[in-house]
Amino acid sequence: MRKMRALIVDDVIDVAQTVANELEAAGFETEVAGSGAAALERFTAEPADVVVTDLRMKNVDGLDVVRGVKQSDPSVPVLVMTAFGDVDSAVEAMQRGAFHYVTKPFAMETLLSLVERACRERILSRENAQLRRALQENASAQRLLGKSPPMQKLRALIERVAVASSSVLISGETGTGKELVALAIHADSPRSDKPFVAVNCAALPEHLLESELFGHARGAFTGASQGRRGLFVEADGGTIFLDEIGDLPLPLQGKLLRVLQSGEVRPVGSEQSRNVDVRCVAATHKDLSELVSKGLFREDLFFRLDVLRVPVPPLRERGGDVLTLVDHFLRKSLAGGAPSVLAGFEPAALDFLSVCDWPGNVRQVENLVERLVVTASTPLARLQDVKAALGPTREPDLFAPLVSKRLTLEEVESRYISGVIQSVDGSRPKAAEILGVDPSTLYRRERPRR
Repeated sequence: MRKMRALIVDDVIDVAQTVANELEAAGFETEVAGSGAAALERFTAEPADVVVTDLRMKNVDGLDVVRGVKQSDPSVPVLVMTAFGDVDSAVEAMQRGAFHYVTKPFAMETLLSLVERACRERILSRENAQLRRALQENASAQRLLGKSPPMQKLRALIERVAVASSSVLISGETGTGKELVALAIHADSPRSDKPFVAVNCAALPEHLLESELFGHARGAFTGASQGRRGLFVEADGGTIFLDEIGDLPLPLQGKLLRVLQSGEVRPVGSEQSRNVDVRCVAATHKDLSELVSKGLFREDLFFRLDVLRVPVPPLRERGGDVLTLVDHFLRKSLAGGAPSVLAGFEPAALDFLSVCDWPGNVRQVENLVERLVVTASTPLARLQDVKAALGPTREPDLFAPLVSKRLTLEEVESRYISGVIQSVDGSRPKAAEILGVDPSTLYRRERPRR
């Protein structure tokens, strides 16, 4: 994951460099500008994820920086540093779109906390905007591509689950599309016109995650100079999606359980609770029942979440869906304007893709296609191109699934023949040619035995 980039602006260059040093120590990539004009020029050339600017500067001041950044990219947060006597101007900066302000002299941890919070909120806002766009453009389960029996079964289950009001637990391997399933459940539910709010429980440390979920009161901790509603309140009336719920720290599990049981959210550092009406959809790639047996997940929370279970099948169980996904991601990548000579795949490459194990599931297929769009040197990707782009991997074992199911030789033969017939749209002569037998052999096999 790339580092967040911060642009620090102050005409007292030592102050700007001190702030930059602290942010770099906290893991940021930084750039320093000695004037408002220089800052706007650099921001235009290479936008930052967050801007920290002094308010009082000659010619182009902090208000100009706020205005210029917001005109260029409204989603970039701007923090204003100001003297105590200029608080009114700092408030004006916030009215123009600044994220927050700090008065000099300030504790560096206060500024750092504000910068980190601004970046988190920007990331969450951007992710939620993307999810909302995906929801609007791909309503219901339309983005759950594939016509295999497991996918048809999944769509039917989503339709039934969506109209209920109970909590949902989505299980499945990494990369199978659990978030898309959550979106589809929300889109088909009576709450579809209300917010869909997503949070990854593995992405934030415990103290920050608690604040993100439940909010905090002003002064609840260092840097909490204003209150925050929290994601449960933002999702009021709609759906909250708790991804990777198996990574939720134990102390927060108890607090989450209370919210789900009572429908009341109490922000960190507050004595006041607020009622919320939120449907909880959780997802995990872990075995929660195993975590419960090891004391790593609360049993009562597990039962509270595991009311309606939606298992998402891995790609290796979805048969011909692989080639459908390959075609979809190829068209998607090319439509995105990426310069490429790639137009498709040679038959040998498609045959190889259709029998790969895909441990990374749908996400791995998408990554592979995007990689080939960039690196391909021929209109049709060859088998060696696909293998090179896929990297070191096991050669697919076509017989492993059959061995694991303990099928008899007659059952193996019967299933394979049926599969070949189905692959050629029921043409017995074509199937017989592939199998190397006379068509009459297939017809004899299909006659009922007396």
